Amino acid sequence: MSSSILERWRLVLGKYAEDRLSTPLGAEQARMEAALDYLYSREYQGRGLREPTGESREGGSGPSQFTVPAWLSEVRVLFPKETVEVIEKHALDRYEIKELVTDPETLAKLEPNLDLVKTLLSFRGHLKGQVLDQARRIIQHVVEEIKDRWQSEVRQALTGRLNRFRHSPLKAAQNFDWRATLRRNLKNYDPARKTVVLRDPRFFARNTRRLPWHIILCVDQSGSMADSVIHSAVMAGIFAGLPSLRVKLVVFDTEVVDLSEHAEDPVEVLMSVQLGGGTDIARALKYCEGLLENPHRTVLVLVSDFMEGGPVGQMLAAVRRMKEAGVVLMGLAALNAEAIPVHDPASAQKLAEAGMEIAALTPKQLAGWLAKITSMK
Repeated sequence: MSSSILERWRLVLGKYAEDRLSTPLGAEQARMEAALDYLYSREYQGRGLREPTGESREGGSGPSQFTVPAWLSEVRVLFPKETVEVIEKHALDRYEIKELVTDPETLAKLEPNLDLVKTLLSFRGHLKGQVLDQARRIIQHVVEEIKDRWQSEVRQALTGRLNRFRHSPLKAAQNFDWRATLRRNLKNYDPARKTVVLRDPRFFARNTRRLPWHIILCVDQSGSMADSVIHSAVMAGIFAGLPSLRVKLVVFDTEVVDLSEHAEDPVEVLMSVQLGGGTDIARALKYCEGLLENPHRTVLVLVSDFMEGGPVGQMLAAVRRMKEAGVVLMGLAALNAEAIPVHDPASAQKLAEAGMEIAALTPKQLAGWLAKITSMK
């Protein structure tokens, strides 16, 4: 077996393979092994395994000499970006090295992304002082990225379609009417250049739907719904920015928290949620019933895995009552870019039978569904 393959196996198996795979490591490989040992040697804790002989290795950079910031810097220097992302994810999810999100120096070095936001929300109760400020900065960054990605399509779906029978003085490329523009400018044909000079471009107007609709987003904040919680907060912010919609935002586990006053501010919403805990959908739906003002102009979107911990009968009864009152009901098993559901199919089926449409949607698909529903009445 070649020395390079043996070195890779040493890095995979760690210091406990040193006696069997005694191939000498170069300086950089020794640093890699020490960095990996700092994290993955935790796998052996509680198994009654003793340190192997000769644990004092070249370089003197063993696990006990690392601090979390120093270890993170070392990992970023030694490994490619894809590997670093995997190692960081293991550190946070598998080995719960909370220092990564409770130390401001460390947190400042992490790349803002959706996984990091989920981790910060999970550890929200531990965030204080400078760490809390850094967390807010990271959440703001990721929220703005998501909002920029979805806002245009969502607003367009909900504020109107092209009116091909009326033109507008507002010049927008997406509304360009090339047929009318060509007809209007045929008189400007330039024989020398053999082209039509466009001096009077035409643009379609848009129908504006003024919708007196109430949107209630009822969001399960249990751990499995982290992606959907984040996207729900962003969607609530986009919906709240539309003057024709009135938005209520409710999050729940075994308790219910009304965050409607913060619906326009996704960051404030996310800083108020607490991922994890039980699930009492019945209690949340009963609370949402109390928010109804005009049931025939109300859409209730339940974002949940449907793993009900409360009385199933009460949950279904609340759905039936709202359905009979005229509320449009949607249950989302996922609301994120991938729309991959993690849910209880049996509960979902019961909710469907009680009158709630069940789906897993991307934000764009949810906007399209809402546009269809609100244009029918």
